[in-house]
Amino acid sequence: MSQDGIELDTSLGYLLKEASSALRQAMEQVLRPLGMTVTHYSCLELLSQRPGVSASDLARGTFVTRQSMHTLLQQLERDGDVTRAESAPVGKALPTRLTSQGRARLAEASAAVRSVEVRMLGGLSAADQAAALRMLRSMVDALRA
Repeated sequence: MSQDGIELDTSLGYLLKEASSALRQAMEQVLRPLGMTVTHYSCLELLSQRPGVSASDLARGTFVTRQSMHTLLQQLERDGDVTRAESAPVGKALPTRLTSQGRARLAEASAAVRSVEVRMLGGLSAADQAAALRMLRSMVDALRA
C-alpha cells in the first residue's frame, strides 16, 4: 500500500492512465510513418465528422491548447490537408474543412489506428467490448457531471 492508501496494482484510475499511455504510444508508432501525430490524426478525424468546426472546439476535442491547435492548423493548411476561410462568416472563428488530400491522408491514418484498436480489443468478446464501452462512457459522464 502506498502512503496515501492507493494501491497502484488495483487502482482503476492508474490502470486507465496506463492504458491511455499505452494506446497513445501504439497509435504514435503506426502514425509516425505517415508523418502524423495522434493530435494531427485526431484533428483530421474531428474535421471529417464535424466540417467547419472552430479551432477552439478542435483544441478541446484533441485535448490541446488553442495555441497548439492554431499552430497545427497552420501546418495542415500549408501541407494542403485543410482549408480555412479568409474571413469568419460569424464572429471570429474561421471554419476549417478537409481537402481531398486531407481526406485521403485521414483514410490511411484511420486504417492504421483501427489496427491498433483491433489489437487492443483482440482478447475481448463483442459483448465484453460493448460492456467496456458502456462502462468507460459512464465513468466519463460521472466525472463530467
